[in-house]
Amino acid sequence: METALKRTAEMAAVFMIGDGLLGLLQPDRHVELWRSDVAPVDALVRPFAGRPRLRRGYGALQLAAGVLLASRLVRVNPDRG
Repeated sequence: METALKRTAEMAAVFMIGDGLLGLLQPDRHVELWRSDVAPVDALVRPFAGRPRLRRGYGALQLAAGVLLASRLVRVNPDRG
């Protein structure tokens, strides 16, 4: 995988880890922050409104997926063999 693509994937992993952690620790606050008048944005968080256990479960899934993704991104340095 090309370095730029790996870096993009790493940024996605960092977002997933951070968003997942906030969803685990502060599910109600996190969902309320992301509620929006923009329908597509609100559609992403609406299922979690008033359902902290569901958001925590999704947060745990995001956290695990982010760590898994990041752990698979290794830059091969030809000078180090």
